[in-house]
Amino acid sequence: MDSIFDFFFKGNFFMKLLMLLYALFVSWFTNGQVHEIPDFQPKNQQLFEEILVMDATFFNAYNNCDLETQTKILSNDIEFFHDNTGLSTSKEDILNAIKKNICNKVTRTLIKGSIEVYPIHNYGAVEIGYHTFFNSQEPNAKSIPSKFITIWKKNEDQWHITKVISLH
Repeated sequence: MDSIFDFFFKGNFFMKLLMLLYALFVSWFTNGQVHEIPDFQPKNQQLFEEILVMDATFFNAYNNCDLETQTKILSNDIEFFHDNTGLSTSKEDILNAIKKNICNKVTRTLIKGSIEVYPIHNYGAVEIGYHTFFNSQEPNAKSIPSKFITIWKKNEDQWHITKVISLH
């Protein structure tokens, strides 16, 4: 009890009170600096729409086992990073894995409104978004949205996927 008495009545009480109020104000003010992330607005609407079309084209082929279209879109220098299986750099191995594990078993659904597209100067674009997968071999499994990042390279008039980061 003496220490409380000493705090309030010994020394400059006003300065101590002012310091306490200052500390409370700074704490309150810094907590008030947290802002929500704004809704995505594409810097280049035409690029955004092109990448949406390419995403839809690729995953329509993915969902329908159209390996010919997937082969055309995947770069020969593909790098596929998967959080569970690691890095794959062989286009042939990736397509074989799709044929064996995905065809007529798994479908991908894009989460509407989740796509962000950013231009990469003198290269192409980066696409970031969320999607879900449904595996017909595991019909009771819960489909949890997962994040993906796709790097698209434009060669002349053709888009190719050069890098994918798949996070589940």
